[in-house]
Amino acid sequence: MKINQPVPELPVSDVEKAQRYYRDILSCEIEWLHPTKDIGAVSNGETAIFFRRRTGSFEPAVHWVYCEDLDAAYEALVIAKANLLEPIENKPWGLRQFTLQDLDGNIFHFHQG
Repeated sequence: MKINQPVPELPVSDVEKAQRYYRDILSCEIEWLHPTKDIGAVSNGETAIFFRRRTGSFEPAVHWVYCEDLDAAYEALVIAKANLLEPIENKPWGLRQFTLQDLDGNIFHFHQG
C-alpha cells in the first residue's frame, strides 16, 4: 500500500477570506470555491489545502510543514507581515523551525531537519 501526501481540510470562519490570506501571505493559488462558499481550496506547488466554513467555535488544526529553504521562507513571511508566533530558531529536539498562525487560529510549524 502506498499513501500519498494528504490534503488537509482546515476549519475557517470565511472560506473566501482564508483563500485570499493564503494567496497573499503564503503565495498560494486559489484553485476553486464551491457556489455555496462553504468549501474551497488553494495550492502551492504539489501541496493543496481545503477550507471548510465552520460556524460557532471550532478547534484549530495543527500542521508540521517541511521546508527546504527555511530561512528564505521565514524572511518572505516576515516581509508579508504573517502572524508569526515563534521566530526561526534551532530547537532542542534537533529541528530548525518557526511557527505561523492563520486568521482562524490554525497553526503551522515550518521546519527543516
